Amino acid sequence: MIPERKRNMLTARFVDTVAIPGKYHDGGGTGLFLRVLPSGSRQWVQRIVIHGKRREIGLGSPPAISLATARKLAIENKGKAMLGGDPLSEKHAEKVKRLTFAECLTGYAEAKLSEFRSEKHRKQWVSLLDRLALPVLGRMQVQDIGTKDVLRMLEPHWQERTVTAKKLRGQVEAVLTWATVKGLREGDNPAAWRGNLKELLPAPGKVAKAEHHPALALGDVARWWAALSEREGMAARALEFLTLTAARSGEVRGLTWDEIDFGEAATSATSATPKPLWTVPASRMKNGKPHRVPLTPEAVAVLRALPRLDGSPYVFFAPRGGMLSDMTISAVMRRMQEAEEKAGRSGFLDPQSRKAAVPHGLRSTFRQWAAEQGYPRDMAELALAHWQGSEVERAYQRSDMLEQRRAMAAAWAAFLRGDVVQAQNVVRLNGP
Repeated sequence: MIPERKRNMLTARFVDTVAIPGKYHDGGGTGLFLRVLPSGSRQWVQRIVIHGKRREIGLGSPPAISLATARKLAIENKGKAMLGGDPLSEKHAEKVKRLTFAECLTGYAEAKLSEFRSEKHRKQWVSLLDRLALPVLGRMQVQDIGTKDVLRMLEPHWQERTVTAKKLRGQVEAVLTWATVKGLREGDNPAAWRGNLKELLPAPGKVAKAEHHPALALGDVARWWAALSEREGMAARALEFLTLTAARSGEVRGLTWDEIDFGEAATSATSATPKPLWTVPASRMKNGKPHRVPLTPEAVAVLRALPRLDGSPYVFFAPRGGMLSDMTISAVMRRMQEAEEKAGRSGFLDPQSRKAAVPHGLRSTFRQWAAEQGYPRDMAELALAHWQGSEVERAYQRSDMLEQRRAMAAAWAAFLRGDVVQAQNVVRLNGP
């Protein structure tokens, strides 16, 4: 006599043709049943007791998972549960380990990108991986990615775009490290440099080509400054302020009025000259440290002449009240160069590359001027908010040489106007 549960077992034909929604138990004693949804889709499900609790495990859908395969999986799961195992947890763990690099990038971004200084840097970080890593690694499961795969991604860029490729390698290493810590992969990191890629790729310093931003020649500074003063618009004023302070574009574009101290409160009760100051918070600095910038009378004049927009905290605001874009400031210099070329002149070119100067290159122009005028290296580097020396040396360097830099900034402003500047003296070239 055939046992009742055996007589109620499903058949392959029934599985292929059933269309009425419901639960159809296999009757084999494993808890396997076929769930038919109102939409017509079908799912294999196993109801099983694991560690004393009744649980359900999905086993896939026909026809991809046949009746015979579903029965085999159900028997294996029941056996594991009877021996004290947890087939449901094993299934979840296996599913997690099958995450792709693209999925891990999403997880890493959600967990870590809030640490970045700005939305711009977050977008740049993800964009590099989108363009160069995902086409090669994106669909690969992180557990399967090996050194050969990372090499396949890096080699097309390592010789010609070494700086970019170096950043790419570091970012891929970070994502894979995150995946390892999350338990999504095991083993050494295939994107690691030491003891791994270092033995297979030439050192970046041996092949990298310096990527300098085109700078303004010192001999063109006065003419360029005069041409800039004739330009109208918020971006032109931002470029003036950027030049006077030797600041980065992002620092100037993100400037808010509460970062400015015109020094009037401290001198209202005395006859002392105000000492205006701009304090850039650590959150907006590349080195993560607050930066004090002495403001010259010329820089203050730029600020005083600006309108203020209700509802916008920015000093140099865009038409809708937001922050100016980097391209807006760059466009001012581009139009100045185009005007020069239209007039039949070569314009404002970097003396080495012969490329048109750009806003960030003005910092190099300032640095060259400071060196030629004999200003101390540390003072010039502090003005540019560059890291100085080792960590030990920085720990002992507590002063930011603010007042000495104030005098240097005044000399730089005079040079922009067309003066020859010595470290402590200003000599007018074109008469009083």
